[in-house]
Amino acid sequence: MTPCHVRVLLPQYSVNKCDYLPGCSACRSDILSQVSSGVPGDVLQGEQGAKSPTLTNKMALSSFDIDAPRWDQSTFVGRLKHFFNITDCRTAVLPDSRLDEAKALVESCRAGSTPPGTSVEQLYYAKKLYDSAFHPDTGDRMNLIGRMSFQVPGGMAITGFMLQFYRTVPAVVFWQWVNQSFNALVNYTNRNAASPISPKQIGVAYVTATSTALATAVGLNLYTKKAPPLVARWVPFAAVAAANCVNIPMMRQQEILNGIAVTDENGNKLGHSKKAAVKGITQVVISRITMAAPGMIILPIIMQRLEKYKFMQRITFLHGPIQVMLVGVFLIFMVPAACSLFPQRCSMAVSKLEPELRDAIVSQYGDKVQLVYFNKGL
Repeated sequence: MTPCHVRVLLPQYSVNKCDYLPGCSACRSDILSQVSSGVPGDVLQGEQGAKSPTLTNKMALSSFDIDAPRWDQSTFVGRLKHFFNITDCRTAVLPDSRLDEAKALVESCRAGSTPPGTSVEQLYYAKKLYDSAFHPDTGDRMNLIGRMSFQVPGGMAITGFMLQFYRTVPAVVFWQWVNQSFNALVNYTNRNAASPISPKQIGVAYVTATSTALATAVGLNLYTKKAPPLVARWVPFAAVAAANCVNIPMMRQQEILNGIAVTDENGNKLGHSKKAAVKGITQVVISRITMAAPGMIILPIIMQRLEKYKFMQRITFLHGPIQVMLVGVFLIFMVPAACSLFPQRCSMAVSKLEPELRDAIVSQYGDKVQLVYFNKGL
């Protein structure tokens, strides 16, 4: 293995193809395959002479930071790759024992005691499972339904049936209730855990959001009786959007009332900010509505046109399953895309914080701290 190939294996460079030496374009996957299979390939030459693939792997592991983002999180494309990785719905069916093994490997890597023989790719996969199943603030395993990796299977079933059964008030009430129950669990699971919420507050948030969704859906359903059929098909989306504007802020009301923990670039806690909480929650609301929009706006148009064909009129009993599958196609792309709209580690200028917190930071750190950081949640 040539010296330039090693650069591809080192995570701090974040490159997938060798570009260190002129004319060299070895792919990352080929190099990793060569290393893992034990095929010597080219010999890594250096001052110490030839080194084996095993030594190359050790060199890569010695500089590996498992908490450093695999992709650049300051760009949309980097965040999109990250969320495609952790929202992979295949991870939702893995047993708890496999997730716990991944957590143990991540924690051992953090402690600097990576098991012998562990490859960089194994560490990346363990971190993928860890990020998909464990809360970033507490490290506790999240409930299955609330994980982002369950958004596609859970969301496609509920949304598909909301779009199918929109004509009668009882059906609207039932499926909006199911959807808000699902959303409440997702919002609670992905909250900023540094701001605890009581069971009473959870109950109030759930009832308020569900009532908002039902009032919007039933009211618009009755209002659109004389409107074009397509308008009635869009009622579920209006209800979902309205409920998200209530459900998420209510579920995370403690952050709005008491502020969210903010840190400096190195993770040192600086205090709590209500303005930071409002910014983070607003971004989450926008992301959730964006996540649902394409499927709930475009799919009704598609279904209305398809239902005009005779073959669709002969299989009305399959309209529900068809919509469920089509919603799934939308969500496979929209869940990671919507989560990627804003950085997970949100930032805010010190100058925009509350006066008392801003003055406290300036008095202690002067101009050294220009930005504060916080977990906006999902």
